Amino acid sequence: MAVRFSELLLREKRITPAQLQVALNHQRASGGRLGTTLVRLGLLRDEDVALVLSRQYGVPAIQLAEFDLDPDVIRLIPVEAAVRHQVVPVARHGTTLTLAMTDPANLEALDDIAFLTGLHVQPVVASDAALQQAIGKYYRHAAPAPARARPAPSPRAPETPVMAEDQHALDVVEAAEAADSRSDDQTRDDSDQPGEQTAVRLVDALMLSATRQGASDIHIEPYEKELKVRFRVDGMLQAAPAPPIRYRDAITSRIKIMARLDIAEKRLPQDGRIKARFSDRGRSREVDFRVSCLPTLFGEKVVLRVLDPDALRFDLPALGFDPDALDRFQRAIRRPWGMVLVTGPTGSGKTSTLYSALAQISRPDVNVLTVEDPVEFNLPGINQVQVRDLIGLSFAAALRAFLRQDPDVILVGEIRDAETASIAVKAALTGHLVLSTIHTNDAASTVNRLVNMGVEPFLVASSINALCAQRLVRRVCDGCKVRCDVPADQLIQIGFSQAEAASVHPVRGSGCDRCGGTGYRGRIGLFEVIEMTEPIRDLIRANAPVSEVRRLAAARGTQTLRHSGLQKIRDGLTTVEEVMRETQ
Repeated sequence: MAVRFSELLLREKRITPAQLQVALNHQRASGGRLGTTLVRLGLLRDEDVALVLSRQYGVPAIQLAEFDLDPDVIRLIPVEAAVRHQVVPVARHGTTLTLAMTDPANLEALDDIAFLTGLHVQPVVASDAALQQAIGKYYRHAAPAPARARPAPSPRAPETPVMAEDQHALDVVEAAEAADSRSDDQTRDDSDQPGEQTAVRLVDALMLSATRQGASDIHIEPYEKELKVRFRVDGMLQAAPAPPIRYRDAITSRIKIMARLDIAEKRLPQDGRIKARFSDRGRSREVDFRVSCLPTLFGEKVVLRVLDPDALRFDLPALGFDPDALDRFQRAIRRPWGMVLVTGPTGSGKTSTLYSALAQISRPDVNVLTVEDPVEFNLPGINQVQVRDLIGLSFAAALRAFLRQDPDVILVGEIRDAETASIAVKAALTGHLVLSTIHTNDAASTVNRLVNMGVEPFLVASSINALCAQRLVRRVCDGCKVRCDVPADQLIQIGFSQAEAASVHPVRGSGCDRCGGTGYRGRIGLFEVIEMTEPIRDLIRANAPVSEVRRLAAARGTQTLRHSGLQKIRDGLTTVEEVMRETQ
């Protein structure tokens, strides 16, 4: 920066080369900025320095000495931040804060002030000497020289927050109160804005609490008079302790900074990612959080998807496959080519099933490529590609590129359109094993979905190895599992035979500390696997109705999702209510 500043001075003939050399020698000996050194040596006036800096950065210059700043505006920025970054707030217009500073390119300072105030920051240039004088005037208890700046979180310099276990054993409300009492006394004396440390502790406490509870998502929802927080645990949203409404903007800004998002943009949805590291009961853990911000009537709703590697089990039998369905699925993924499709609604565990399949077939002599939106977990030894539609990197574009990368196994995050479906089918027919997901109600309906996308029935019949539908149901807590009485007619109604209804003993959870009183702890999958046989392929080639495919698959031993659920009831793994909720 000094070189550019000096070049402008010479170009505008404000100083001579000899004077510049004297100033540079003096600067090397005593430190400080070149502009301050020139003023101290009497070679430039303070206002000249501001004008040249204005031209250098392309932002307006102001003479702070000519302003009588509003105390309410001054109180927007705590003294520590003003001294640390050498900035002074000049004016506030709506949600925009005009900030005087010497270096408008200091992104750390801009991000930190935007986070502290929750406002959009508009920098203007002032000389170093004018800033020092203004800080001394408006922050009378401030130190004359800035302390060493600590690294501030920046959208362009992502951080890995370290959450200490002993600081976050409290719940979110307790964390807010503790942070208020310890670190925000001065801030609340000077400003109505919540302090930085409070927001940091609140966000850290939310992340740690959600991870410890095994939550899959954190929902932070602003309303007119309150801020709500909900965790999705075992597929169900549960209310969590929420901070006061005054922390709404500070929490959102903190999360955005951690996720490298634009904190000034509050009108459009944004997506990002956070990698957090913390100590949990003496053990260091790393957890990823996928962040989604959505503008709503009373502020931005933020949802964080918790991507905890410790919670992911790459073990097909542990997912809940019945023995026969597991055999069918494993035979399909061990074939050298063909396509295996997993179907189910969002949040039904399709990605976990595919990752577990990859863990079984991935070897050093196998080239595995995946294209996902988004990449949820980093898998060692596997080449993963993130979809970026804005630059043209779609599923179809990545698939075309994959075919030139000598792949053995290809995983496609989702077949969404005709082009992706067509390329995936062709890849499966030309010697590659293709794993993917698709949205349909059951396994048999996948055939119709592909045909409706424009894939010819004979290509569907020839390319598919197996179709797998799945759902997730909550598992009964082992710590409080008890037998329960369910009327025989209700058991018969959901699919048990009369003899089974008399002998089966359903269970439920009575509620304990381990499950938080819900009676459920963890989830388990229900699976329906249709393995392609020649009679089924013949039906597909003849464009037979889905009901015919479903009937023939059942005749050859395929268990439906409902029958998989009934087996989980027999085994005492889930409840009648859960099976009825997820199957029909």
